[in-house]
Amino acid sequence: MDAEVIVVGAGPTGMMLAGELRLSGVDVIVLERLEKRSGESRGLGFTARTMEVFDQRGLLPRFGDIDISGLGHFGGIPIDFGLLDGAHQAAKSVPQSQTETVLEEWVTELGGDIRRGHEVVLVENNGDLVAVEVGTPTGVRRLTARYLVGCDGGRSTIRKAAGFDFPGTAATMEMYLADVKGLDLEPRMIGETLPGGMVMVGPLPGGVTRLIVCERGTPPRQRTEPPEYDEVAAAWKRLTGDDISHGEPVWVSAFGDATRQVTEYRRGNVFLAGDAAHIHLPAGGQGMNTGIQDAVNLGWKLAAVLRDRAREPLLDTYHDERHPVGRRLLMNTQAQGLLFLGGPETQPLRDVFAELVGYEEVSRHLAGMVSGLEIHYDFGGGGNPLLGRRMPNLELDGTPLVTSSTQALRGGRGVLLDLEDNPRLRRRAAGWGDRVDIVTSRPRDAKRSNLPEGTAAVLVRPDGYVAWAAPGSHDDLPTVLRRWFGEPR
Repeated sequence: MDAEVIVVGAGPTGMMLAGELRLSGVDVIVLERLEKRSGESRGLGFTARTMEVFDQRGLLPRFGDIDISGLGHFGGIPIDFGLLDGAHQAAKSVPQSQTETVLEEWVTELGGDIRRGHEVVLVENNGDLVAVEVGTPTGVRRLTARYLVGCDGGRSTIRKAAGFDFPGTAATMEMYLADVKGLDLEPRMIGETLPGGMVMVGPLPGGVTRLIVCERGTPPRQRTEPPEYDEVAAAWKRLTGDDISHGEPVWVSAFGDATRQVTEYRRGNVFLAGDAAHIHLPAGGQGMNTGIQDAVNLGWKLAAVLRDRAREPLLDTYHDERHPVGRRLLMNTQAQGLLFLGGPETQPLRDVFAELVGYEEVSRHLAGMVSGLEIHYDFGGGGNPLLGRRMPNLELDGTPLVTSSTQALRGGRGVLLDLEDNPRLRRRAAGWGDRVDIVTSRPRDAKRSNLPEGTAAVLVRPDGYVAWAAPGSHDDLPTVLRRWFGEPR
């Protein structure tokens, strides 16, 4: 084999996956058809859950000063995300280009093999190995690996070549997205509809203005190249009456409201993640964030099978857990599209929705959906409400090297938190000590820990989700450790 895992696509999803694999020492090659980063920033900012994911790996400081906000929206209707109990608020105005740079530097430091100007043209999956034919600057090469992961976007070559079904609905309209210099425009939030459509204006660093233009009744076009800025300026003038043709475009793109999801995230030794697995209207900035979380869910599982004696069926849980998340993503983005892209006929719907979000319970539910903090995996039941949910950040007392549950996840390993100094518990988990870190400590402030009362121990998977808790889990600890981490030493 040329590598244990080949990742196709060097965007945020592919780079996050490569970093997760390298944390466990897995040999990985990243193939990217572009010879250099595009510099485009379709994704902008991080949801609260992605902020937690980056914090788990110690990546947040690499982004420098981040503008955070507890304000958000659902379909253009303002929502207070500060109602949530997450350790972080959402990050605003972090360009995708910066995210790609940070993650690529991380992967490079970890020893990842990133090959640009390499385009996959053929996939062969024989059940034991996966082979790809790759067009390179020096000719066609054949590479083999144990597993192949397509992180190559909405037009995924891997998805098509490996025969994944991709049902859904085609685009019904076309919208423009542009970053432009030299404009002096008042900010416009999503949701401020106009008679002919919708426009959005948002300031970005460096004197750049982000524009989104949606002109109702504009049919989607089959484009092979990005639109010209003149098209954007003309649509803007028709909608607002203002002339922005003097602006200097940094980049321009067109997108639609197509909504599709593959029926399976795994076919044999081939997996899909991010936009390769699900495309949707970019409402609420969820697409890139969901892809990053797909990668974190899959990465440790591949590493566990390749390195840590975990059994092959563990990889099926990637589809079982992430496909429902993708399905809810499509549902909520379609709902948001109806709210902020509909014409006058949907104004009564917007009015009713605006009344509903005035109720704290409704706002909390919608904010949890968009932020990713509501995700709940089914781990087979149990009485502890933490099971299957993200581990809240828990400040720990008496451990100079590990000061919080989040910091304990920096190495990408499982973590068993022994909160009552229980030697018997530690002995039962000792056989997995080569892949699960055992941390004995107490919460620094039990009243503010967000832990259910009486929680004595918690097993956290490398992706930050609680697999077992005492009391309250139906299965005993060794059974759960075998399920997620394989046989003991």
